Amino acid sequence: MLIFRDNAFRIHDTGPDHPERVGRLVAVDDAIHRYVAQTGKESASRAMVSVETGAGPVALAALTAVHDDEMVRIARESVEGGSGFIDADTAVSSGSFAAALAAAGTAVRAVDAVLASRTKRAFCALRPPGHHANRFASSGFCLFNNVAIAARHAQLAYGVERVLIVDWDVHHGNGTQDIFYDDPSVFFFSIHRSPFYPGSGSAGETGAGRGLGTTLNVPVAYGTSRKAYLERFRAGLESAAEKFRPELVLISAGFDAHRDDPIGSLDLETEDFAEMTRDVVELAEQHSGGRIISCLEGGYNLKALGLSVEAHLGALHEL
Repeated sequence: MLIFRDNAFRIHDTGPDHPERVGRLVAVDDAIHRYVAQTGKESASRAMVSVETGAGPVALAALTAVHDDEMVRIARESVEGGSGFIDADTAVSSGSFAAALAAAGTAVRAVDAVLASRTKRAFCALRPPGHHANRFASSGFCLFNNVAIAARHAQLAYGVERVLIVDWDVHHGNGTQDIFYDDPSVFFFSIHRSPFYPGSGSAGETGAGRGLGTTLNVPVAYGTSRKAYLERFRAGLESAAEKFRPELVLISAGFDAHRDDPIGSLDLETEDFAEMTRDVVELAEQHSGGRIISCLEGGYNLKALGLSVEAHLGALHEL
């Protein structure tokens, strides 16, 4: 398994009081170091984990395969004056555009590694996150849609015909859904709290045109038990796999459904993220040669985020 990170993500400065702050990356890096140290002590028969740093910025062609040229221009210009906001939630600084290009570039490099058979699985410790950014606008802490850029790169550069995106962030991935809503080659499956930000993701949103039936939303009410949540996740995942038979699986891995998260708090425990990861691994082993790329999205309690990422890595690396 390969883990991708980049110090460039730290130059996206949202300020000390913003939920999507640099401390999140510190917590994730600590989790990565713990996990890599632990795997180094284990049996040599187990596949090793490697950490790669500094993938570089995304190529413009990969960026504009998903995002409108005008959106990219606005994102660039929004950071030129230093600190500020693209929208009410999305804080930026002078380093934010470079960090966002590096995040998208890292997701693309992970696709290259998996589809060139350097590894079956990859985790991208990205910042800023991406799943609220649509074709025309950055929003919800997100500048560019990392997982959507990765999916389209897999198709354009490697001819992958069917990509499944599994999004378990507590918030609906409205940007990802919008980008692929009428696209039959990308299946978007999201389980998320509802009603909640950003207000989309009803069960009735199933795609449009040729993409009808390739969007599956599972809205979950606040107070839903862990058992019920996991049952609904597995049912949705099985339905997506049966209908679509993906050649590549991407995960929008948000950890803000954890019970201790100050924003999402859907009552999940750390081990639940490991269970969901195992479910995705099983699906990938059946349909996509085990190929999975996971991209970090939300998670705002630093302790819970670190522990959840560590559990996710362990399950991602099991088979």
